[in-house]
Amino acid sequence: MAFPALAGDPTPEISRPAATPQPVGVLHTLRQIPEACARIQGQFTGDAANPYKFELVKTSPNCAPRAKLVDAATVKPSEAGGWKFNDLVRVPSTQCATQFAVVRVWRKPSDTAVPPKADAQGSSRLYLKDMQAAAKAGTLNPIPIYAVSTAVEGTPCP
Repeated sequence: MAFPALAGDPTPEISRPAATPQPVGVLHTLRQIPEACARIQGQFTGDAANPYKFELVKTSPNCAPRAKLVDAATVKPSEAGGWKFNDLVRVPSTQCATQFAVVRVWRKPSDTAVPPKADAQGSSRLYLKDMQAAAKAGTLNPIPIYAVSTAVEGTPCP
């Protein structure tokens, strides 16, 4: 069973099964974005005023991001603006089945983010001197961007 996109949401690129309901106080991962070296995690709090706590965590101190991660409220992603609705994650609470932690992920692909051509040895290589020169000239290719929004949706329980 997959969750349909909510009213007003386009159909996401990723179709995922229903999430397992989570108990209060148990930290769990909502979505990983390996290209941005990031993980969105959280937990239900049991507090009616703030029912869920979201956190954005770097996956590894040695990870080098290949994509940028931004707040969806700042960039206001839309299909008309070249964004693709990538994922919709809805996690219900075990104590309140009508309340969900929701993550929406938008992706702005970079058509130019392709590996360089293979050299005589068959390997794609990037040379620091060439990349520094391209950066100074302002000709570096853009990288993909992910925009994330988080919310608590549904009907709160008494």
